[in-house]
Amino acid sequence: MKRCIIIGGAPINNYDYINSQIQEEDFLIYCDSGLIHLNKIKHRPNLIVGDFDSHVNPNIDVETIILPTEKDDTDTVFGVKEGIKRGYEEFILVGVLGNRFDHSLGNLSILLLLDKEEKCGKIIDDYSVIEIVKNTPKYVENTFSYFSLLSVTPIIIGVTIENAKYGLNGAEITNYFPIGVSNEVLEGKCAKVTIEEGIALLIKVF
Repeated sequence: MKRCIIIGGAPINNYDYINSQIQEEDFLIYCDSGLIHLNKIKHRPNLIVGDFDSHVNPNIDVETIILPTEKDDTDTVFGVKEGIKRGYEEFILVGVLGNRFDHSLGNLSILLLLDKEEKCGKIIDDYSVIEIVKNTPKYVENTFSYFSLLSVTPIIIGVTIENAKYGLNGAEITNYFPIGVSNEVLEGKCAKVTIEEGIALLIKVF
């Protein structure tokens, strides 16, 4: 699938890991303050978007969309919508979880937007990989130290977790009791997570 990398302005410490996840053929959109990472992410932008209230417009030879400061979409949401408009099917968001909890939570909701548009999406940072789980199985490799499954909808039904320290078989999890926090993959195994109804966040922690 054609991949679009969305780069926001939250802190990144492990640039080696982020760079390892980006492929040469990916389409990179830098969103306003995401430009602080321009010299450490080893891939030039294909598109820059933003109102430039938090970073100066670099005025480099790259397609740039200048947004108004007063708007409904954040710069990051606009960047994702622009990627969808251009036909990208898979999105990786980096630099979108940071000190501003409101922005972090808003950026998590972008995964729901992508799911609604039937696109694949995940967020990666220095500590974790986050993605949506619905009616397609997801897997957790034993390279991760922990993983958590949190209900987004009021309830997720038919939750099955295999090859993990805390297994489940057809269980129900609500969004007011985080029972799915800090599970572990069994040694030498790959955990499998499936749900029959509802939407959950799968957070895989290094």
